[in-house]
Amino acid sequence: MINTLDQIFVLLKHWIVGLLPGSLGAFVGILLSVAAIVAVFPGLFALTTVLERKGLGRMQNRIGPNRTGPYGILQPVADGIKSLTKEDIVPVSADAAVHFLAPLVLVVVVFMGFSVLPMGRNMQLVDMDAGLLFFFAIGASTELSIFMAGWSSRNKYSLLGAMRAVAQMISYEVPLLMSSVAVVMITGSLSLVKIVEAQNQYTWGLPHWYIFTPWGCAAFVMFAIAATAETNRSPFDLPEGESELVAGYFTEYSGFKFALFFLGEYLGMFSMSGLGTTLFLGGWSAPLAVLNSVPSWIWFFSKVMLSICVLIWLRGTLPRLRQDQLMNFAWKFVLPMTLLNLFVAALWRFMGDGLLRWIVCSAILLGAYVVVGRTEMRRKQYGPRSYRYAE
Repeated sequence: MINTLDQIFVLLKHWIVGLLPGSLGAFVGILLSVAAIVAVFPGLFALTTVLERKGLGRMQNRIGPNRTGPYGILQPVADGIKSLTKEDIVPVSADAAVHFLAPLVLVVVVFMGFSVLPMGRNMQLVDMDAGLLFFFAIGASTELSIFMAGWSSRNKYSLLGAMRAVAQMISYEVPLLMSSVAVVMITGSLSLVKIVEAQNQYTWGLPHWYIFTPWGCAAFVMFAIAATAETNRSPFDLPEGESELVAGYFTEYSGFKFALFFLGEYLGMFSMSGLGTTLFLGGWSAPLAVLNSVPSWIWFFSKVMLSICVLIWLRGTLPRLRQDQLMNFAWKFVLPMTLLNLFVAALWRFMGDGLLRWIVCSAILLGAYVVVGRTEMRRKQYGPRSYRYAE
């Protein structure tokens, strides 16, 4: 019974495929998996928009959406209808073809990233030996779509917003990759399925998740920072700085095209949260051995939604960084720490079991954190946010 609940979607797919001829069955099986991804994550997007608006409302002493449906739960439906019915305005001087393709490329690329994420036991669309490499390779195309949007709009604000976004995403993509390499070094595989299986072990009922090691905790923190910047979330939402760039690279977008950019940003959050869950939080594995009876897909989506809640919390808490703070933080703190963490991961791998490697690896990382942080603060390369008022 427990195994049936865990594999219910896999069994249902195999049952439907078994009713069809061989060649047609294989095609329908792929189609069912794609349809499930296309249905589930936009559904989570709608739920997350309500959760975020209600959560931010509570943080800011507001009620949030409360008019459409019970407790405002149907607000995403109203927003979707509004986006579909609004006029699609394209500037006269814009490159119409590129302007049209930019949001489509963004959404399609993000959806392709979900194909290699193991969302439960035996629940991944494609089990690649180089799944992690595919994820980052396809994810790099998002910079292209953003530049397409800014360049094709023939608007200085849009172009500046696109260039700022591309610079930010490239800067933080390097530490994002480096923090993931530590996991590959320990696991010895680029397969996301094998990375989850390596963490699906227990000692005294406690999991062997990588986040519970010194190098894994450091890599997870750097990954979370870089992923937040990659998805343009607060406090790294400079490409959409209203005070200087109107709405950034999608200033000249309206109607459903604007909604596609909005959808792409949230799907990017889900994608990065799913990858972080897979690399550092055990993927679909249970947090305790006694909880293995709970279906694996529930654990995966629970961890993803917990990550989303943390991102919402950060948005309601932290102010936006300055551009110089953003870039200095990436190149002069996050990147050096991720490179050092690769050395620490190698030490962890070859020092063998025992208390000594815990002490040595923790001391190196804590010492580097203090030294790099203090040194850069003294040089005033980046530091506390300061406010100046006109007298």
